[in-house]
Amino acid sequence: MPVYPAPHAAGQLPASWEWPSVHPEAWKFAPVAGGLALLLFIFGWSFIAWPLVALTFFICAFFRDPKRASPAGEGLILSPADGLVSQIMTVELPRQLVGEGALQPGTATRISVFMSVFDVHINRAPIGGTVTRIAYVPGAFLNADLDKASEENERQYFLIEGADGTKVGFTQIAGLVARRIVGFVREGSMVGSGQRVGLIRFGSRVDVFLPEGYAPQVVKGQRAVAGETVLAVRGAAPARPGALQ
Repeated sequence: MPVYPAPHAAGQLPASWEWPSVHPEAWKFAPVAGGLALLLFIFGWSFIAWPLVALTFFICAFFRDPKRASPAGEGLILSPADGLVSQIMTVELPRQLVGEGALQPGTATRISVFMSVFDVHINRAPIGGTVTRIAYVPGAFLNADLDKASEENERQYFLIEGADGTKVGFTQIAGLVARRIVGFVREGSMVGSGQRVGLIRFGSRVDVFLPEGYAPQVVKGQRAVAGETVLAVRGAAPARPGALQ
């Protein structure tokens, strides 16, 4: 007699994969590329039209906006970006995040997550709380993987204060190809941990500044997932690099 698994209780069904949605920002670009491809097909210039078809699909893929399951808990800082953990280092806090009601001057551990053009570019809140500061700084468009991009590139600073008084600052940094930073929230907005707060177009980086007492739980070279990967934990020991394999 065959044995069948017990049925899942309501709300206990396994998670299933689904196609990610596409952010509305894509519709500023995809219809143009797609429309040009259609016209070229009509006029018989298919050798030019096919690359535009590929570009249309690439734009939709770039602006994909998958759902994320954010872990809940006290003392967690989540990654605000998908990508490669490119740097973990002690730096001076940027002046845009320092001042009355913001962070105290000094140093902090900075975790940098580099987003290639193939990564999801929707950025998410590292903690839940109130957005107390947003500061936009125009600048250059150097390779976002360079350390000096933190001070010279176009960028936007966020400061979020949690209900327990924890303040986490992070920065959206435009890259070599990125030409616009888009924000979804304003100063005074209430956000949940892992909530969408903005995006950067076409390759960029996000820096996160850890508050005192928080230790990194990622290592350089690790892949981070926005809204899911725990970057740091309060009161924990720092993660140590293992074998690169």
